[in-house]
Amino acid sequence: MTRNTHEPLRTALIGYGLAGSVFHAPLITATEGLTLDTVVTGNPDRQAQARTEHGPHLHLTPTPDTLWPRAHELDLVVIASPNRTHIPLATAALEAGLPVVVDKPLAATAAEARTLAALAETRGLLLSVFQNRRWDNDFLTLTKLLADGTLGDITRFESRFERWRPRLKGGWRESGDPAEIGGLLYDLGSHVVDQALQLFGPAATVYAESDVRREGAQADDDTFIALTHTSGVRSHLYVSATTPQLGPRFRVLGSKAGYVKYGLDPQEAALREGARPGATDEPWGTEPEEAWGRVGSGESPATGGGRPEPTLPGDYPAYYAAIGAALRGTAENPVTALQAAAALDVLEAAHRSAHEKITVRL
Repeated sequence: MTRNTHEPLRTALIGYGLAGSVFHAPLITATEGLTLDTVVTGNPDRQAQARTEHGPHLHLTPTPDTLWPRAHELDLVVIASPNRTHIPLATAALEAGLPVVVDKPLAATAAEARTLAALAETRGLLLSVFQNRRWDNDFLTLTKLLADGTLGDITRFESRFERWRPRLKGGWRESGDPAEIGGLLYDLGSHVVDQALQLFGPAATVYAESDVRREGAQADDDTFIALTHTSGVRSHLYVSATTPQLGPRFRVLGSKAGYVKYGLDPQEAALREGARPGATDEPWGTEPEEAWGRVGSGESPATGGGRPEPTLPGDYPAYYAAIGAALRGTAENPVTALQAAAALDVLEAAHRSAHEKITVRL
């Protein structure tokens, strides 16, 4: 599907929890050429929230089934509902003739993701996965450092997405029911695995350790994944909700220098606090100099470990700008379902590795 007119692309958003209200709705409304037409949620409080945040002209509907007869009035469906609904809802949207964006993880298995990708290709429709962390400030900065050769040949990539959440929050994300696709392996693991594959290419082997540490928890909350890429790079990936002392977000070791970066990209926190891209003259996605990472080799930690490396601004709005361009036929899909399937191959292998205590070859 391509739209060559200058009319806004009318978008329906399924789900108005954390993902829908904090990430997707604000980014859609901030993107020139897109308009948030409909929000699907059966929760009265979330309906009221959506109406307050997006105005009286927003369509509200309690169930996704009401969208399909209106397919001719819409240009895009965004699925930000619980993980177990991703495949059935994306299938229904594609069968109704609508392009789809699905929040990560796309599916429980790589096979499901590839089947959905084949359906989208048969229908000639865009199917994209919201991997916003490709537009984190640290990831963009590291991509630049790799491209300009500052670090030399990379030997090891360490990536941590750690939190200190000793008490359970409840909900499907912490459920032990495999149908819910909960736990940190598929939640934060979807991000760190996708980033590693984008930076260093396909994985040849996967080893993982996965634990359930918090009292009353059912799903994994402390997981480590080790990848050996076909390029020879080794990625050590950590996702945890039980880390009282946080490690560096990135630690990257190369033949010329290393790059160490602490702290998370500020965009999520800004969105949670109600900030919106382009709403003010303040630059979006920037961080103060004291938060910059450092590049160097052999320096004592007492000296700060090298020189400060300016962090490029994070740019979550770039994802939906690319989606709009792809729908109009002027750009490529920014995150394909087949890329998501490759990450799911790794996540499935990590799950097997942790449970069978083996290294899995892909």
